Parts: sequence; structure tokens; C-alpha cells
Amino acid sequence: MRDYLLTLCVTAAVTYLLTGPVRKFAIATGAMPEIRARDVHREPTPRLGGIAMFFGLCAGLLVADHLQNLNSVFELSNEPRALLSGAALIWIIGVLDDKFEIDALIKLGGQMIAAGVMVMQGLTILWIPVPGIGTVSLTSWQGTLLTVALVVITINAVNFVDGLDGLAAGMVCLAAAAFFLYSYRIWYGYMIEAAAPATLFTAILMGMCLGFLPHNMHPARIFMGDSGSMLIGLVLAAAAISVTGQVDPDALKIFEGSTRQATHAALPVFIPLLLPLTIIAIPVADLVLAIVRRTWNGQSPFAADRGHLHHRLLEIGHSHSRAVLIMYFWSALIAFGVVAYSVHSASMWIVLAIVALSAVGLVLLLLPRFTPRAPRWAEAFVPPRYRRRAVQPEPTAVPALAYGAELSEAPEERAPVAVGAPGLNGVNGATAIGPRSRFPDRKKAGTRG
Repeated sequence: MRDYLLTLCVTAAVTYLLTGPVRKFAIATGAMPEIRARDVHREPTPRLGGIAMFFGLCAGLLVADHLQNLNSVFELSNEPRALLSGAALIWIIGVLDDKFEIDALIKLGGQMIAAGVMVMQGLTILWIPVPGIGTVSLTSWQGTLLTVALVVITINAVNFVDGLDGLAAGMVCLAAAAFFLYSYRIWYGYMIEAAAPATLFTAILMGMCLGFLPHNMHPARIFMGDSGSMLIGLVLAAAAISVTGQVDPDALKIFEGSTRQATHAALPVFIPLLLPLTIIAIPVADLVLAIVRRTWNGQSPFAADRGHLHHRLLEIGHSHSRAVLIMYFWSALIAFGVVAYSVHSASMWIVLAIVALSAVGLVLLLLPRFTPRAPRWAEAFVPPRYRRRAVQPEPTAVPALAYGAELSEAPEERAPVAVGAPGLNGVNGATAIGPRSRFPDRKKAGTRG
């Protein structure tokens, strides 16, 4: 664990320190696109934040290669090299897109090529566990097809949620933390070395996101762009593929006993293994809804719009920061809830806690629909919008203009009197009836009138 934390800290430090110079480089090269109709920010913001994140990835892999306890990952497996090759290719495509806005189909082809590069170097799904049956081995083309599909879906899911400051980096960081706990438990708890690469990938991914978040939180000083969103999406997909396709479920000893008992015992393990996309359930849901919405409206699935989940939160009435925190909450609830259930599936307290937190999330989600009022004694501890409005005093009657006039009588219209007229000496200009000069004649001190 100490070596993983060291790798995480080095990755975060390198990413954080390089983001500032990368921002200046992006401004100098003109990587500041104009504000589009679907954008939320109001000022042009530089992109290319993925450059710092990529060098943070390289630093994390370099440090891990020189650590005694993590060096075996590079000696026994070719997955780190496969990850670096695919990440370099997808990063180059992202940098070109941030600068020149390349076509969506070209990006899709580049994502498939990057996934194919990782498959050629051994990072692929070899088998999948099926409840009640056991381990099902995949053929070469089946494993390749499933791996490429998983990589492309994950990359685009992360890219789709990159619409608010700090949203994509924070959600991926939470997903990586949950995945790290799960893969570390498989490696350390079951002593399965095949889970070590996924544990390393998730630790580095957390460092990349944590190092970039201080520069990307609202108001963001720099965006990660496609060079960053596609990069962290690929790293997350690589970790899911490694822990799904490389770890043999038979080594977990979950298929002992009868078929019914084995299926029940394996259920919490199948959830993270067979469905790694549950870790990024919110981005995947946003991706599916966007494709259905655009296809239904006769648009291309790659056409941009303002119908994403974070845009809907803003339309409901949430602020920018609150919308991001709500997305964080649901991502953490789903990711850590799945991992907790995979560890203690027999505990009802986990299920009850997830249900209770879901209710809290629904209340936070619908908060702008109603405006609760705090009691008088708690008004000092809540924001002003939740305080009771003070009762405004009724307007007083207009005083009579003449002595003895009735209050109900309308005031007589009077002709304006010029300032300085007889009988108005000493009247303040702010209350004078006559017109005021827009530009008063001010004399400097020490000058004669």
C-alpha cells in the first residue's frame, strides 16, 4: 500500500506542477476555442490540460517500475507497456482535436486503433464469468471485439460528462478509488498477482485526477479537453479490462459447492467483474440518453447539444458547484455501493445504507423545486435564501402640502421652481425640485473661484 500511495503522490505532483506551464502554452498556441452555444462557461478558457495528465501518467509508471514491490508488475506482465502505447496514441489524437477540432468519426477510428494496440500487446479480455456456469473462455476475435467495445464506450462516456468545471476529473477519481479498493482486495486478500496491474492503473489514475482538479475546479483556469478526457477514460477502461479478463474467477474459489450455492456466492463478485461500467454508471447513462435523444430528433449521435445530465441540473435551478457535487454524490454512491456489496453481500445494513443515501440524493436533486424556510432560531445558520422574509411596513400616507389639507386629497400639481429662487436658499440639491446639473462644477482645492 505504501508503494501505491507513493506512486499516486508522484503522479499527482507532476500533473499539478505541469498544469500551470501547460496553460501558458495553450494560451500561446491559441488553444482557446470560442464559446459555443452548449458551453456553460462565459470566458474563453485554454484546453490541452491532458498534456500534464499524460506526463503524470508517464511519471507514475516510471516511479512504479523502480519500486521493489511494484517492479514485478512490469516483469511478469506486458499490460503497463500496452497501456502506455494506447494512452500515447489516444493522447495525440486528443491534442490534435483540442487544437484543430478534428472530425468525430476520425476520433472514433483513433479510439478503436488505440484499443487494438492494447489488444495486440496482451491487454485483452480472455474469459468472462457466467453465473451458474463458471468461467467461459473467449476466442481471439470475441475477446478483441469485447475489449474494443469496452474501451470505446468508456472513453466516450467520460468525454460526454466533461461539461462542467471539475466534473469529469472528480467522477473518474471516485470511480478509480472504488476500483482500487476492489482490485487491491483481490490482489492482497486472495494473493492473485493478476490483479496487480489493475491496482497500479487505478492508483495512477487517481493521481492524474487529483493533480489536475485544483486547476479545474469552478471557476476553471484550464480544461482537460479531449486530450485529457479520452486519456483518463482509456486508463479506466484498461483497469476494468485487466481485472475482468486477466483474473481467473476460479482462483477466487467461488464455484465450490452446488450450482445454486456457487451462483449466490459469486453474485457480488460478478457485479464488478462482468459489469465494470457500473463504476461509471452515471457517464454511461448520460451516453445512452444522449444517443437516444439525438437519434430520436433526427440528429447524428455525435452532434453536440445541451441535453446532458449536468445541463439538466442547471436548468432545474442548481448552481454550477451544486450540480457538480450532486454528480459526485451519485457516482460515489453507485461505485462504492457496488464494491461494498461485493465484499459483504449478506449484510442488510449495506443495502439499507444505500437506500437511505439514495433518498438523501433525491432530496438534494429536487431541492430547487421547493424553497424550505428555516425557523426563526436557525436563520443565523442557513443561507439567506432559506430565511423568512421580514414583513415590510405598510407605506405611510403622503403628507399634506398645505396646512389643514386632508390626507386623502391628491396633492396639487405645482410648477417646478428653479434652484436658487427666492425663499429656497439653503435647500439641499438632492431634495430640490428643480433639475440638477448632471456634471456639477467642481473646483480644485487651492484655486480661486
